[in-house]
This record gives sequence, structure tokens and C-alpha cells, in this order.
Amino acid sequence: MFKNLSQHFGQDGLAPTDKAHRSLGLGGTIALWLGANVVVTTILTGMLLVPDLKFTQAMLIVLIGSGIGILPLVLVGLMGQRSGLTTMVLARGSYGSRGAKLPSLVNLLTLLAWSWIQALLAGMSLNYAVEHLTGYSNLPLFTILCETLVLLIALRGHLGIERVERWAAIGMLLLAGAVFYVMGQKFEFASLLAMPTEPRNEITPGIAFDIVIATAFSWIPLAADYNRNCRSQGVATVGTWVGYVAATLLAMGLGATVSGFSVLTGMEQTYDPAVLLAGFGFGLPAAIVVFLSVMTTNVMCVYSASLSYLNISPKTPFWKPALAIGVLSILGSQIPGILDNFQSFLLVIGSVFIPAFAVLIADYFLIHKGDYAVDELLSEDGGRYRYLNGFNPAAFVAYGLGAVLAYYWGWVSPLAWGASLPGFLVTAASYAVLRRWVLVPRAQLAERDDSRGGLHPPYPPYEPVGRVQPANEASPCHENRQP
Repeated sequence: MFKNLSQHFGQDGLAPTDKAHRSLGLGGTIALWLGANVVVTTILTGMLLVPDLKFTQAMLIVLIGSGIGILPLVLVGLMGQRSGLTTMVLARGSYGSRGAKLPSLVNLLTLLAWSWIQALLAGMSLNYAVEHLTGYSNLPLFTILCETLVLLIALRGHLGIERVERWAAIGMLLLAGAVFYVMGQKFEFASLLAMPTEPRNEITPGIAFDIVIATAFSWIPLAADYNRNCRSQGVATVGTWVGYVAATLLAMGLGATVSGFSVLTGMEQTYDPAVLLAGFGFGLPAAIVVFLSVMTTNVMCVYSASLSYLNISPKTPFWKPALAIGVLSILGSQIPGILDNFQSFLLVIGSVFIPAFAVLIADYFLIHKGDYAVDELLSEDGGRYRYLNGFNPAAFVAYGLGAVLAYYWGWVSPLAWGASLPGFLVTAASYAVLRRWVLVPRAQLAERDDSRGGLHPPYPPYEPVGRVQPANEASPCHENRQP
């Protein structure tokens, strides 16, 4: 019976998306990333910035940070659009056919944590709405109900997600517009602009910039999972950039505005934006829209976590990890006090994700010049991406270096403007050096020579850096380009 039921679930998998069946145009891509990021967690991030920072300073940091932070996300999304592959399958090109299982596991665990936080926030919003209408309150119950609905939507696959994201984007735009309008009628925005700073969350300009960057980077693992369904490279690039930056400015701006006016009016600070908005007459509609927006974003987390699991166990049907991850999300959302460390969680994401995807981007664009052999990425033995028994040592050395630096610069000796951007650049540069000059894959060079008509013996996977090349032989940076 359940087997028959599973036929109605999404059949998403690791196979490249056929160009004839790609569903996202420019409007759909903008709506996808707008709906995903005009969400309560992004609003919450904006609430952290004010009154620790001046409102204008906070918004300038959000604009610059999101404009820079979105670039790696755009690049990974472009990789997905070109190849039709998920993010974690693309990671096989840089980490090796077996080595890519590690970033897949890290991504899976991190998305689980995201789903816990967002399930609780959705439950808080639904609980507020029901309590407002009926007087009944039961946060654990409503959190479970929210995440159960997330699971049902995720089981439908990417097409279901794309549909609900459009409605979430419209709802959040309408709510934000209404809030700004009413606040403009009740308060003087000049008072918000002139409001003095007050240290409440220990947010400095540098920490704020790092948080905004880390927020953008947290979406990198999902970029190719969705943008592989974009109809063109232009759609993937422009749609992602416009959707994300607009969403971040709107959501963080809304959070900063509500937080600032709540301080000016002496309202009690809370993690729940719906409660704050209630003080301005938007309690019920805010709770409903926040609930819907968190739900749709959490669906994306569960969906991409499922795809990450498939990269670890490719023969598993999509619905099995989706069901298991959904159940784990329900259980994790009941952990007491998970919102208390939200700021630290964002900074940890920077330490974990930034070096991992710096390697991915550097390998694809600098080493392979934007060209992976899709059939070999999907092959059981990994083909040219097998490297050393399925692992690329250069990738893991660079990742380890980047992770250590991210930890040191973020926690031991914090940099003034955070560790996210320096960590990304240093990791990418170190990988490019290691990959090109320290570990040269002889098997791939031999394969290239054989394509010119020569014969080659069964070389070991790597040779020392000191190999002398013929003058007419191409640079190792081109060895993996598909003929």
C-alpha cells in the first residue's frame, strides 16, 4: 500500500535535469529566492542589528554584505544550471567521487539544524494566530503540525516548492508594504534615523557584516539544487541576484525597523516578530504570513537535505530520506532553547560552509574553466574525478586550512570585519595553488595524451610536482576539460 502511495511523491534524484523540462523562468527564479529569504529568520537577523547599530549604518551593511555574499551563491547556482546537477553531485568534481560524501554529510546536518529553528518559529507564529482567535495555546503541538505539513510538501519535490514559493513571496511583500505604511502613519521615521545606539546584542559593524555574509553563504548548498531548473544562465544569474538582494534588504530592513520602533516605544524585545508586529496592529496577519513563509523555506531545507543524503547513498529512493529528515526535524524542533544561540549558529555556518564551497567554486571556475564531464561525475567509479581512491587530497588540505582560519579569525582572534570573506578568499587561493602545483593527476594527463593518439601505461593517480612537461604540453589546469 505504502509503495503505491510513494508513486505520488516527487521523483527527484541526482540525474541531470533535462533542458526541455526546466520549469523556472526569470519571474519564477526571482520569486523562488525572494520567497525563500523574506522569512522570519532573515527578519530576526535584522532585529539583531538595531539598536546596537544606527539604522542607516545597519542598512548599508546589509546592502553591501548581501551584494557581496550572494556572488558565491550565484556562481554555484550557475554551475547547477549549466550541468543540470545538484550541488553535492557537483562537489564530486572537487572533492572526489567518495570525498564528496563529507560535505554532503555536513550539509545534511546543518540543514537539519536550520529546519529545527524554522519549525519552532513557524510553530510560534501559528500558536500566536490560534491563541489570538480561540485563546488556546500549545506551542509543541503547533510546531509538530507545522513540520508535518513541511514534510508533506517536500515529498512532492521541486515543482510543489516552486508553486508555494510564489504565494509566499506575494504574501510577504504585501505584509512588508502594509507594515511600512502603517508605521509611517504612526511614527516619525526621522526618530528612527536619529535613534542613539544601545549595546543589546553585542553587535559591532564587523560582526553585522559577517552575519550578513554568513546568511548569504548559508544558501550556497541549495543553489544548484534549485537553479538546475532554470531555463538559461541569464535567468539563473539575474533571478538569483535580484531575488536574494531584494529579499534581504526587505526582510532585514523590516526587522531593523520593527526592532527600532519597539525600543523607542518601550516594548518588550522578543524572538517572535509576530509578537512585536502585534504591538503595531499586525499580530494576526503577521503570524499567518510568517507561518507560511517559514513553512516554504523549511520545505527547501528538507528537500536539499534529502538530496544531500542521496549523494551519500545514490540508490535510495527520494521519499525515504525526505520522510526520515522530516521526522528528525519534528523531533529536533522540540529541543529547549534552540533560539538562544541563533547568532552563534550563523557564525558557525560561516566556519563550516565557507571553506567547503570556496574549494567547490575554485575547482570549477579556476581549475576546470567551467566544464565538468557530467557522465563521469555520475559514474560509479568517478572517472577522472576519482583522484586518489575517490578523494582529492588538495581539496581536503585546502578545506582544513580554511576551516582552521575561519575558527581562529572568528572565535580565537576575531577580525574586525569577520572571518567569512577572508576565509573564502584564502581557501580558494590555497586550493588553486595546491591543485595546480602540488598534486598533479598523472592519470588525467595520460588520458589527455591518449586522446592525441598516443599510448600510455597504467600510471598511479598522482605524480610529484617536479615532473618536467614538454614545451608543447598544455598546463595541468586544463586537464579535466571535457573534449
